[in-house]
Amino acid sequence: MTQPQTRTSLKLYFHPLSSFCQKVLVAFYENETPFEPHIVDLANETSSAEFRKVWPIGKFPVVRDNAKDRTVPESSIIIEYLAQHYPGRTQLVPTDADLAQETRMRDRFYDLYVNVPTGKIVTDRLRPAGKNDPHGVEEARGLLQTAYGMIEREMGAKTWAIGDAFSMADCAAAPALFYANMLMPFGDTHKNAAGYFARLMRRPSFARAVKEAQPYLNLFPR
Repeated sequence: MTQPQTRTSLKLYFHPLSSFCQKVLVAFYENETPFEPHIVDLANETSSAEFRKVWPIGKFPVVRDNAKDRTVPESSIIIEYLAQHYPGRTQLVPTDADLAQETRMRDRFYDLYVNVPTGKIVTDRLRPAGKNDPHGVEEARGLLQTAYGMIEREMGAKTWAIGDAFSMADCAAAPALFYANMLMPFGDTHKNAAGYFARLMRRPSFARAVKEAQPYLNLFPR
């Protein structure tokens, strides 16, 4: 979890188990961007209160850039911010306008149509008895199946989400597919999607994020 002892103005407020936080961690690790990690425990009153002083909404990830006096929330906005102000060897948002638009579209696809329905299924399992939403869960599963089919078709001729280059869209896809696969495995039914997921798992930046999440995975309702 620790970064090299390099002076940095960037503080990341996050939790290693969160898929949206993992998305941002992949972006940091891709370019070895130094940051100061602050793990937030929302169940801990002190930790939660300290975080809400930075971002009263109380949702992570959030980056605080003290050098620029900026507080940057939301995973996609954070990655765009890093790409603009702290670029590195991996160009996570292409400079070409059309490719950048496709990257943003794929990023939103994995967030909204893989990550969000997966979250719906997970949070339903954590609800108190009698408070479940079976209809909502059924809809979420249907949306995931549709998304799997689209990914299967898309990844038949691609290495990464927008082609040959790793991008912000892959940062979004990696944790989304990681958790979705735990709930609704697709390896036996969607070979192209499974091949893409295998490449994501081998990507050092995401492999590192997964390793750091391991101590918390017992909290994930299988």
